[in-house]
Parts: sequence; C-alpha cells; structure tokens
Amino acid sequence: AQEKKIFMVQGPYPIIRRLLQARGWVERKAPHTGRQQEQHCGDQNKQRLQTKPSHGSARQREEEDQCDEDPHGIHDLMSYLARDQLPNFIWTNFLEAVDRQLMQDNSVLNHYARVDAFTTKEGLCLSLQNLPWIEQADPNTFFPRCYRLGTRDDREAFIEDFRLTAARSLLKLALEEAGDRPVRTEQVPDSAKGEGESHISHPKHSTAQPGSPLYPELVEEALEVCKQHLGVLQHEDIDRNTPSPCRTCIDWDNFLQQYYRVAHEGAGLMLTRQQRKQCQNLLQSLAEKLPQLDMEGKLNVWILKPGAESQGRGIICMTRLEEMLQLAWSCTAPSVQVGRWVVQKYVERMLTIFGTKFDIRQWFVVTDWKPLTVWFYQDCYLRFCSRPFSLHHLERARHLCNVSVQKWYKTSPDQDPRVPPDKIWSNKQFQEYLAQVGQEDAWHKVLVPGMKVAILNALRSAQDRVHFRKGNFELYGADFVVGEDLQPWLLEINSCPTMSPSSAVTRQLCANVQRDTLCLVIDRKDNPTCSIGAFELIYKE
Repeated sequence: AQEKKIFMVQGPYPIIRRLLQARGWVERKAPHTGRQQEQHCGDQNKQRLQTKPSHGSARQREEEDQCDEDPHGIHDLMSYLARDQLPNFIWTNFLEAVDRQLMQDNSVLNHYARVDAFTTKEGLCLSLQNLPWIEQADPNTFFPRCYRLGTRDDREAFIEDFRLTAARSLLKLALEEAGDRPVRTEQVPDSAKGEGESHISHPKHSTAQPGSPLYPELVEEALEVCKQHLGVLQHEDIDRNTPSPCRTCIDWDNFLQQYYRVAHEGAGLMLTRQQRKQCQNLLQSLAEKLPQLDMEGKLNVWILKPGAESQGRGIICMTRLEEMLQLAWSCTAPSVQVGRWVVQKYVERMLTIFGTKFDIRQWFVVTDWKPLTVWFYQDCYLRFCSRPFSLHHLERARHLCNVSVQKWYKTSPDQDPRVPPDKIWSNKQFQEYLAQVGQEDAWHKVLVPGMKVAILNALRSAQDRVHFRKGNFELYGADFVVGEDLQPWLLEINSCPTMSPSSAVTRQLCANVQRDTLCLVIDRKDNPTCSIGAFELIYKE
C-alpha cells in the first residue's frame, strides 16, 4: 500500500471521489462528522439536509449513487486496506473538518487558513478598504461601497455616505421631474404656497401631503451639500483636514424625511431654471470624482448583510437610514459587536435580462500565495431571481439571486416567460443574449476583464492575512452583478462554492470544474503540458 496514492473526501463530492478512483487512487474513509460538518461550509447548498424535495434532487441522488457504485466491492476493500494510511490528498468542504494528525508534510489539501479576510462579507469589506494602501487601485471602481456597522469610524462614514447619496439623489430626481414638464420660473405659483402665506415656506414647516410639490429650498440644500462635497473631493489630496460637508448647518433629520417623501412617497419637486443648470453641472463634476455615481441610482437603496453568513441568510434591502441602524442594533446581543453586520450600496442601475435581476457565479483557483498564483475558469453561470426586478418592491425573491434563496419561491405570474424555469443560464447562453441585443463584444472586452481585475485586487488586498501552506490550493466562487453599462461589480467571494447542481447547466459545469481542478493540481505536477480544461493562468507574481 506504500506506493498507493491515498485520498480522503469529506462532504458531498461524489465526482471528486470517482475521478480519483479512476486515476487508481485509494480512498481512506473520512471519519463521519455528520450534520455539523455540513453546517460550517461557506456556500454549500446542503441539498440533502435543507432542500425541499424536487425532481432535481431525486435525480441528483440517483447520479451520486451511480458515482459511488462499486459493483465488486473493490474500492471498499482497498479502502479497508488503506484505513491506517495517511492520505496524500484531502478534499473537504471546510478546513476545520480535517484532523491535523491525518496530515503528512506533503499532503495536498483544498483549503488555506484565514481566508475569511476575503471570503466573509466583513473580511472583504475591511480588506478592500485597505486596498489603496497596498495597490494603486480604487475599490470603488469594482466593489460597491461597503461599511462595517460595528466599528464607530465605519458607522459614521456610512451615515455620512447615506446623507450625501440622498443629496445627490435629490438632484437626480429633481432633474428627472423637470425633464417631464416645463421648468418653473423663479416665481412659485400660488397653489404651492401654504394657506394664507405670502412667502415661500421652508420645507421643514411644510405640511404638504404626499404627492404635493415641495419647495425649491430643498433643492438649494442639496445643491449646497453637493457643492461642499465636490470641494472636499477636489482638495482631499492636498488637505486631509477639510471639514465634512455633512457637518454643515443643515437639519439632516428633516432633510432625509423630505427626501424620503420625494423618493418613496411621490412628493413633487420644484426646480427653477437656474437650479436645473446647477444640478446638471454639479452632477457632471461629481461623476468625474465618484466612479459609482451612475450605478448608485436615485432611491438610496442599501443592502444589509450579516458579516459572516452565506447563502443569503439574513440579507435585507432597505432605504431608510434610521431603520438600518436600528435593525443592526436590535439583531445583536449586548455581548456581540454590531460589527457582524455590513451595509453595502445596492447597484440600482443594473443590467436585467427580460426585466429580471441576475448575478454571475465565477470560479477561480489559487494554487499559491507566495508567489500569488491565480487561475480563472473560463466557464461560469448566471442565477436569476423568480420575480421581476423593481426598486419599489424590495423583497428577497426580486433581489437575492442565491439558489438557496430562490428555491423557496415559485416563479411569479408576471415573470417574463423567457426567464429559464430553473433560473440558471450558462455563460454561453448569456453571450448569445448579448449578441442579440447588439453587445456581442461585451463579454470578452468588458465583463471578463472586469471580473479578473476585481478578483485579483480582492486577493492582493487580503494576501498578507492569509495563512498558506505550500502545496495546498483552493477553489473559490466570486459573485458579480452587472451594471447597465455592462461593468461587473463584485459582491462577495465564497470559499467552498456549492457543487450540488440545481439545473442541467450546473450539473455539467460543476462536474467540469471539479474535473479540471484535479487536472490542475494533480496531473500538472507530473505533466506540466497536460490539459487543464477551461482554466487560464491570469496571474503569477
């Protein structure tokens, strides 16, 4: 048995087991850790434990049984003989499942330690905040603004960001409204004045009902805040001590209440000709300094996420600052930091397909951290929501693409019938769609290069915090949404991406990526010219 290659598999990976056995490897059976082992995994679908029965899961079980078939009991016999051998290769769904006593110096394991620096929402948020100190790269060009609500500095920065975004959004809403009808002159019509008033009332004294117009002072306040912010942005390289535009003498509570009425309750806005020009010029100048000005939209939607959860657990879209802060506090025991929550700007201006939100699951493998060596998988898949996209309805079925979330929802009757019933597309299907809408080159020229840049920047930002062991490797799944301009925006990176197929597309792709990963990390060692399937080396330090 000494010459034999011994492997161990922990978790739902029948394909890995079958491919290794086909290479003549012998399995040492893993100690059974049961349900607890499943609980820890970063992104596993946990299909057998949690999924409600479906045709897919029955078929999948049948396939897994076939994968594990051992008609003559040969594999079982070999495993019995190898029961005392230390494995050379271990594939597990989480690092903590591995008994260190089973590890040899030359054992290959499919995980690194301390990868939570980029595979948890909190970790990625912190790492990318530090990116500009490590690389000449701006995370705002590929990662929606993100804050950890448990740290005071981040919480204050978020409150300031929310207020500034509200001010910019108000200018956008005012321009949009002015575009729908003739611009008002300086004179405020009588109908807009309060009962018996001969002057313009200030918004804070306005008792107007939802749907009735607010006064130009609200736009004036927004213009003033945005002007000051632009001044800060233009001088931030010279003087770090410029006072924050949010500390100016403006009643922010009142401003936000009025903004909510305009953005969410249908209150109208009046705009003078002069204000209209000012709004246009200011937004244009801000766009040169703020890479997310376009994608952030005008409704100030943010997404609140528990910092270390996966599979969409606990994630909620919100639009009101006080409600977000309250939720983050109320969901936390006194002994636990609020920092378990992160809040991230929602990409409001995103590309939808047939009126439906989707995201992209993109795989990549790291085979070394020093030098950092990264392989990008050239196939990926799209995950659709089960209800049409709307920023006026923020329920999970419309906004969270995770398979583990969407499996609980039936497709709604108002969903476009062209959305695939299993809510999954391959990247090939997406490329065909892009060609149909006149964006044939977008995949290779914009989307793929953008995803590669985002992944590499995320890895570099966390590189010094990862504990790596030579010879190990890890397969990750990055999730992206796509902006209206076809730019990809990184949302998160999952260690242990699910390999439990939920569709015909993922059944094929998950099998392929497992096969190609083994070629990359095992076969290539003996034969550097062997095929590595759809993997492409995109970075070696």
